Amino acid sequence: MQFLENKVALITGGSKGIGFGVAEALLWQGVNVAITSRNKNTAVKAAKKLNELCKGKANSIGLQADVRNYKQQQKVVAQVIESFGKLDILIANAGLGHFAPVDQLTIEQWQETIDTNLTGVFYSVKAAVEELKKTKGYIISISSLAGTNFFENGSAYNASKFGVTGFSQAIMLDLRKYEIKVSTIMPGSVATYFNNHVPDGNDDWKIQKEDIGAMVVDLLRMHPRTLPSKIEVRPSVPPSK
Repeated sequence: MQFLENKVALITGGSKGIGFGVAEALLWQGVNVAITSRNKNTAVKAAKKLNELCKGKANSIGLQADVRNYKQQQKVVAQVIESFGKLDILIANAGLGHFAPVDQLTIEQWQETIDTNLTGVFYSVKAAVEELKKTKGYIISISSLAGTNFFENGSAYNASKFGVTGFSQAIMLDLRKYEIKVSTIMPGSVATYFNNHVPDGNDDWKIQKEDIGAMVVDLLRMHPRTLPSKIEVRPSVPPSK
């Protein structure tokens, strides 16, 4: 079992939803966490809330960065090193969704989906990988069951998540020689604010963000010889009516 105290994690899109849940879970394990958001105030407020929730177990900082901008990802990694001295864990989580039939999907919606969900993961990994080589770190990408299961109105989202799944599995093979682990988590329905949804009492049947956080902790604490490279996770009961 691996000890996580004093490790350092960078979580893209960590101000809410799955990213926030993962950040909270890691802080409780003693991991120092940097979360990013496209909006600086949003990132800073979320980091402050995380620090209040976790009562000094570790430290969280909020940084502004858009995963679609490679230079901003490089800057964020530099800020993490300046603040914490190293980088052990990258959680490539930032994502969004546009859903429409292909004849109605706009060029702008397609581009934003691919640039954020797929190219953003590449940029985050590319910016962090040299620091992760130094610590024999861990990369966890947040894909989706939509990364293997296609559905109507999902052409852009499916394409992006199929890409994330394939990219993550390929770099897992690339980076094993540096003793860097790579896993991708593929959740089904999660109770978050994704796609402007507001979680409420009707979401109790869904996976909760803290469930994904616990899964990330389990992955990080696994013995170094063992690598679950792809994990599908879905609600244990069908959707409630």
